Parts: sequence; structure tokens; C-alpha cells
Amino acid sequence: MKAVICGAGIAGLALAHRLDAAGWAVTVLEQAPAPRTEGYMMDFFGPGYDAIERMRLLPQLQEYGYQVTALTYRDDQGRRRASLSYSRFADLVDGRLVSIMRPDLERILREALPGRVALRFGSRLARIDHRADRVDATTVDGTVHRADLLVGADGIHSTVRRLTFGDERHFLRHLGFHTAAWVFDDPAARDAIGDEFALTDSTRRQLGCYVLRDGRIAVFAVHRTTDPQLPADPRSALRQEYAGLGWIAPQALAACPPADDIYYDQVAQIELPAWSQGRVVLVGDACQAVSLLAGQGASLAVAGAQTLAAELTRALDPAVGADPGVLAIALRRYETAMRPVVTDKQQVARRGVRWFVPEHRWWLHVRRAALAAVGLPGMDRVIAGAMVGKSST
Repeated sequence: MKAVICGAGIAGLALAHRLDAAGWAVTVLEQAPAPRTEGYMMDFFGPGYDAIERMRLLPQLQEYGYQVTALTYRDDQGRRRASLSYSRFADLVDGRLVSIMRPDLERILREALPGRVALRFGSRLARIDHRADRVDATTVDGTVHRADLLVGADGIHSTVRRLTFGDERHFLRHLGFHTAAWVFDDPAARDAIGDEFALTDSTRRQLGCYVLRDGRIAVFAVHRTTDPQLPADPRSALRQEYAGLGWIAPQALAACPPADDIYYDQVAQIELPAWSQGRVVLVGDACQAVSLLAGQGASLAVAGAQTLAAELTRALDPAVGADPGVLAIALRRYETAMRPVVTDKQQVARRGVRWFVPEHRWWLHVRRAALAAVGLPGMDRVIAGAMVGKSST
């Protein structure tokens, strides 16, 4: 059997790895001309951590991980206003946590693929044709890829989802934020940050900074807005939006690069009535985007890919073919297993909107008190529940 996966991000690469191991012939189509280098640091834990361990890639994950000592909120003069030790955060998830850059996780998954997996960059999907015995995916250059299964692992703005289910405006829930990420070099700012993940203790907008292995500083920005539309000039919009922030914000904004070197998007979730149709199925942010407020998008992408591969393996023999009825059962089981987990994480994100980037100054005091309470008996699990939701495997 043959699978065509659209998207060489975390979900697509993880799924390609597992389907190849199960005996499928796998082709991965990626519209970008090369692996993406932009992205931000994420705390990787939860079901995806378990899945990476089962894939025997945990040593590589730990090798590329960063040793962040603390999450710290600083005021305009750089003074510490609140802090959470990363060892404490790791304790909240039983030590099963790695801080890693998104491009590094993609690199781990990409390098783990065997050579027989066809990975094709610069392949943009243009059309999907549903057949009784197959699905045809046509790219803009006219190449037709015939498969037993087409997987949309192409992110929150999925082309596969649009061609199968319709315009994303019907399924995308804007959470009231825009986010951006970029890198810059500044020795003085590097010394001020140290080995912490330092964020501005500010309302309505927030900058976070951390130091990379090569000495550069990675910036994570998020601000409130009711407008889901993205600016034509992200750099100008960021400089205007974050003007007036103190500490190292002026240096970060002055070094903000042109649009092509900035990651910029709205903070949103995807809510679909179904994750599959015929021989087309979605995985990762294409169907289960929880947003950065939940903090587990990459973890759920890997877990969802492994769950989908497991259900397909359980139901189908790659040497026989994909009977439509049996395939439909496998896809329903995958959705049944993952949807409750995704729904819970989405709810966690929506509950955290008030304190993630507070709208009013009194919420800063609430957040400081909550972080200070983590060390109190019994409070660590309460905070963990508010931050990560229900335990899941």
C-alpha cells in the first residue's frame, strides 16, 4: 500500500517513520523548497514524549535539548518579578520533558527516515481526486501521485483540509493573539539572559528570550489582537506593537529581520466535525491544533501520527491493499482515540487566555502568586492540571 503525506513537519515526518516501519510505501510532499529554519523553543512532554521513546529517538531528543534553568518574568528594568524552576516544572510531568527548538525536532525525525521514503521539497499540492480504489494528489507542476491514503500533515493552514473540507474560516478559532519568532545576536543581551527563558512581565504583549547553542538569542513574541488578519509587513507591525517595552526589548526589536526570516501567525485552534473523508485523513495541526497556549502541539502531533499508524497497521495488511470499509474503520478509531485528548488541551488553552498574556495589571499579580504557590504542598499538581490538562498516553 502507498501513502502520500503532505507536509514535512513534525506530524508528517513522524507518520512517515511509522508507516514505513509497518511496510507502507511512503512519499512525503513538502511545499517549502527546503527544511524550515524558523521556529521557537518548545517544552516537549506528554504523549509525544512517550511516542518518541517508543520510536527509539529519545537519545537524539535529549542530545538536541536545552538545559533551561528557569522560566522568569522580568520588568522593564530587568528585575525578576516571578519565576518557576524548570526542575520544578519537570517534576510536574515526572521528569519527562525536553526543551527543544522546533527545527531541531524536525531534523531528528527527518534524519531518522530510511532512504526508501521519498521526501520531495518544493511540491505544492494543487488538486485532490477521490477514486473508489485510490486517491490522486496532483501538484502544481502537474505530477500526479496515486495512493491508497492521502494524509494532510500540512499545518494549521492545511491545503489538504481546504481541498477536502472547505475554507479554513469555517474551522479556525482565533484566540485573540498574534505570535512571532526570530533570532538576533547581542553579547550584552546574551549575558543578561543567561540560561533562563526570560519573559517580560507585561500586559497585552510579551517578549520572551533564550540563548541558543551558537550564542544567538531567540525571541518569542505574542500580543493580544481581535483581528485575525496578518500584517503585510510583520517587522514594522512588531516594532509598532511592542514599542515602549523595556529591558532588552529595544535591542530585540531593532534587530528584527525582514519578513522572510520571521515566523509570524495568529494564535488559533482548529475545530473540525470529522478528521477524515474517504481516503483522505488529517493529522497534526491540520485537524488538532491546540495553539501555543496549550503548549503541547508538537507532542500531540507525534502522538497523533503514531496513533494513526497504529490503527492502520492494526486494520490493514500492506501487502493486500486498503479496502475502503476497513480503512474507514481504522480512521474512525484514530479519531476516537485522539479527539478527547485534543479537546481537553484546547480547553486548557482557552482557560489560560487570561493569564498567558494578561490584559489587566492585576492579572500579573495573580500569575506571580500562582507561580510562587507551586512549591506549597499539594499545589504543584493543581498548577500542573491548569497548565497541561488531564494526563494522557
